[in-house]
Order: sequence, then structure tokens, then C-alpha cells
Amino acid sequence: MSATASIFAPDDVAHVIQVALAPAFLLTALATLLNVFSTRLGRVADKVDAAAASLWSADPTEAGRLSRQLSYLRRRSFVLDVAVVLASAGGIMTGIAVLTLFVGALRDAATASILFACFGLALVCTVAAVAAFLVEILMAGRGIRDEVDRQKEQAGGLRAG
Repeated sequence: MSATASIFAPDDVAHVIQVALAPAFLLTALATLLNVFSTRLGRVADKVDAAAASLWSADPTEAGRLSRQLSYLRRRSFVLDVAVVLASAGGIMTGIAVLTLFVGALRDAATASILFACFGLALVCTVAAVAAFLVEILMAGRGIRDEVDRQKEQAGGLRAG
């Protein structure tokens, strides 16, 4: 049996397909995460636009609040940028792992090491992206609670006045 015939043996092909499923699922998850991240980044951008537009006609007290809100939104967008970069890096490393898998078909130790490193790095990037997203979600929750408290204070001031 020749070397090329063994590469295409049904058992080998089945093994490669089985091993390729994990990267395929990871790529799907990363694409979904990137979609969520970009949607949230769009919402932050909309809030920045609204706050910046309100800043022009705001009194000094309101201008200070809007300036703090813009700084806060800037931090949120930075955390989302980090999440996007990490998820993208995870997708790139997963793609490299898949290419390594199909080119090398796990025939030697060097190929296996590259595959392990790339897929491992992809998983680390994915976990870090989810962690960055968690930070952004917590920041958003804090912002919502701060806004609710501010609205309550304003409502209390209107009733007292």
C-alpha cells in the first residue's frame, strides 16, 4: 500500500473529520460572540452620539454629568474593543489550527505541537474575550443602576420643590 493511499484511508479521514468538529464549533461560537460584541458596541456608540449632542445645550451641572457619562462610555467601548480583538484572535488561531490539521493531518510531532498551540491559544483568547465581555456587562449594569438612582434623585427633588 502506498503512502498516498494510507492518507485517504476511511479511518484516517473519519478521524480528521472528528478532530475538525471542535474547531468548527469554536468558530461558530466565536462568530456569535463577535455579533453580540458588535451589537453592544453599536449601542454604546448610539449613547455616545446622544450624550455628545446633548452636551452642546446642557447647563454646567448637566454638562459635567454628560462628560462623566462620555468617559464611562469610552471605557465600555475600550473593553468591548478588547473582547473583539481577543475573539478575532481566537478565530484566527482556530483557523490556523484547522489548516495545520488538514495540511499535516497529525502525521508528526511538530504538526501536532503547532495544532495544540494554536487551538490552545484560541481557547485562551476565547475565554479572555468572554471575560472582557463580562466586565463590559457589569459596567453596563452599574451604569443602569446609576441612571436609576439619578432619576430617583431628580424625581425626589421635583416633589420636594
